[in-house]
Amino acid sequence: MQNFSYFNPTRILFGKGQIAAIAARIPAGSKVLITYGGGSIFRNGIHAQVVQALQGFEFLEFGGIEPNPRYETLMRAVELVRREQVDFILAVGGGSVADGSKFIAAAAKFDGEPWDILAKRATVNAALPLGVVLTLPATGSESNTFAVISRESTGEKLGFGSEHCYPVFAVLDPEATFSLPPRQVANGIVDAFVHTMEQYLTYPADAPLQDRFAEGILHTLIGQGPLALARPDDYTVRANIMWSATMALNGLIGCGVPQDWATHMIGHEITAEYGLDHAQTLAVVLPGVLRSQREMKREKLLQYAERIWGISAGSDAERIEAAIARTEAFFESLGVGTRLSAYEVAAAEAPVKISARLRAHGFLKLGEHGRVTPEVVESILAERV
Repeated sequence: MQNFSYFNPTRILFGKGQIAAIAARIPAGSKVLITYGGGSIFRNGIHAQVVQALQGFEFLEFGGIEPNPRYETLMRAVELVRREQVDFILAVGGGSVADGSKFIAAAAKFDGEPWDILAKRATVNAALPLGVVLTLPATGSESNTFAVISRESTGEKLGFGSEHCYPVFAVLDPEATFSLPPRQVANGIVDAFVHTMEQYLTYPADAPLQDRFAEGILHTLIGQGPLALARPDDYTVRANIMWSATMALNGLIGCGVPQDWATHMIGHEITAEYGLDHAQTLAVVLPGVLRSQREMKREKLLQYAERIWGISAGSDAERIEAAIARTEAFFESLGVGTRLSAYEVAAAEAPVKISARLRAHGFLKLGEHGRVTPEVVESILAERV
């Protein structure tokens, strides 16, 4: 096992009715900014619960944070925070709202050009405190330091992370997910699955506990994912999906093990170029990365084949291919396409465009071994038509 330092201060408030508990977690006298996305929180009753919980606090609201939150939108919120001297940010929504709120919290305290946090990886030395009321389990952003932000004017999608941006608390009420459209539910399952794979499917590091943690998440998503689509108001199923998505990216399963993240970096560029949902890009790219790097990932791919899919017969090559094919079939069973053609992306131009974008951003050696170069990305995407 590799050396690691693990720290996660986010308090998880899990279960039905936990929105009511947020008042005790926000410092008395705080001026609160509620951030949200497209407005579904008004239709499903979450907004009303939040407002009720904030009785006694002065609060403002800022809506319209997009999927793949835009820098231009978030900077309007930063101006509002500074002008109104907001003390606390409460993100009510999914991963995009949480990500955007982290950037707002950091940018409001940043001395300089806020885009430098993303483009130049400028150090974040302070941020406003924030909490999250999660409505879409997927990204794990509710209890980690990371955020990914898009800039419409330049077509970039970049990330940052800072321990100052850990949410103080996160409310995980499975009932808040009952009204989600099937597409968002499926995307969330794929996102959590690939988050787990990025930390699990690399090479052995003598970390059996982390392997078993990761395998437990994968088994839960495979078993519960289809049920979440078939039984949208099943509290137990939604609870298991919600907790799996949080555990997939709160840092725990990545302790002491090598990590990949090539699939995510490639996927970000596809979203920036073509507008696909984040999870859609992951479903397209992951099988290609696994096939491209199957020799480097051989031991873990064989472990994955046997422990996750029960594949133990055949040659090494046959078992590896069967495991990758089962992964594709799982994504497809959720209604998430695994080929570029499923999203009407021009297959002839996409490999060249995406590899060029990676070069432009300096992402020249992706993956746990640095073997996923722009040239390799081009070959991967050429096979994902």
